[in-house]
Amino acid sequence: MGWLVRKKAIGAALFGLLMVTGCSSGGGSGSAPSASTPSGASAGTSAGTSSASPSGDTADVEAAYRKWGLKPFAAPPAPPAEKPVRGKPGEVPVVSDIPTKEKIVFVTFDDGAEKDPKFVAMMKDLKVPFTMFLTDDIIRGDYGYFKPLQELGNSIENHTLSHPNLRTLGEAAQKNEICTQQKKLGAQYGKVPGLFRPPYGNWNENTRAAAKSCDVRALVLWRESMQITNMQYQRGDKKLHPGDIILAHFRGPKELKGTSMTEMTANMLRHIQEQGFTLARLEDYV
Repeated sequence: MGWLVRKKAIGAALFGLLMVTGCSSGGGSGSAPSASTPSGASAGTSAGTSSASPSGDTADVEAAYRKWGLKPFAAPPAPPAEKPVRGKPGEVPVVSDIPTKEKIVFVTFDDGAEKDPKFVAMMKDLKVPFTMFLTDDIIRGDYGYFKPLQELGNSIENHTLSHPNLRTLGEAAQKNEICTQQKKLGAQYGKVPGLFRPPYGNWNENTRAAAKSCDVRALVLWRESMQITNMQYQRGDKKLHPGDIILAHFRGPKELKGTSMTEMTANMLRHIQEQGFTLARLEDYV
């Protein structure tokens, strides 16, 4: 859901700490991605995906970014003709990063608690790609808030009905959390999700079995978690790596110690640029 140099501007309470803080609380029962060849710049674009580049000239793009105290991102490579993440036959893969040598990362936002209109305005200006993992108990009061974000080309994916620790549930209860949310999101947003993120990063083999029965193609974890001004890293070198998936949340000043969601997002985008990365669309790779 290239972004920007050549075209137009644009609760679930925390369960505890796990791999990194955020809506995360535990490491899961394994998170190595199953994949084949690393991705690279490809001549084609995956079917069904829209161009992420905003239309307009460079001056317009720079002005839109300047409004948020940012600089435009470099355009990402074209997505691979074949998605690099695949599970073993009959198995749903679990991914924390995407196998690629390109200097791209993937931004995701969880839950849906904060519904700040300024964030919608920001994303309309910047047109950066991101993925939303939404929980029904958290968004049901205002499903409509997320539709303009989806219309920008950003996909809405599954984060359960009620944000439980799935490891405490049997397969039938997990299936209800995942499959029922698949149906709800499909009805609300016109497309059934293909990706699923377990709350707190907690999952087990029952989760994978349930996800498979709900037609989920991958469980998506993360490598970094955006806090207020800084990121938390899982790796000891405390750096972004090609293909990393970054976790952020729909959170506002109450959870961010007075910082707005747009300020937090701007901080995250600066960290990504400072390390020489640009953004790509997760659904083009998984």
